Amino acid sequence: MDFKQIQELIKLVNKSNIGEVTVEEKGFKITVKQKEEHIQQIIAAPLAAQSSQPAYAPPPATAAQAGSSTPKSKAGDAVADNLITIKSPMIGTFYRSSSPEKPAFVNVGDETEPGKVVCIIEAMKLFNEIESEVKGKIVKVLVEDASPVEFDQPLFLVDPS
Repeated sequence: MDFKQIQELIKLVNKSNIGEVTVEEKGFKITVKQKEEHIQQIIAAPLAAQSSQPAYAPPPATAAQAGSSTPKSKAGDAVADNLITIKSPMIGTFYRSSSPEKPAFVNVGDETEPGKVVCIIEAMKLFNEIESEVKGKIVKVLVEDASPVEFDQPLFLVDPS
């Protein structure tokens, strides 16, 4: 593999969503990896937003509950008044609808069930549909549209009754 081919490989990896690629031929091996600085920048943004917006008040209460002996489920934790929290499974940007001109996936008062899409989280230019894992009625949306979210941050409160 010559220098020009290596440069082309680097350009290809930079333009794509590939995190790492390894090429091996005739005793020659090269690995090209994406920088991970983007992840660090995304992590820093929600911390500043969280401290400045009162809408993020529930996370400290949930963190206090996490210290208790009750087991946590992937769908969320039971909070006061028998409500279940749907949490973010990743770091990214929260969107209530698939595009600005489309209606929100769920609103307060809507019924949800396992498998129903409740929002989208964009992470590194990939749009991930977040599905509910619980059945119930949406009581509160805890995050503003198009705002950054952290891993395990509460997004919705659901009344399972």
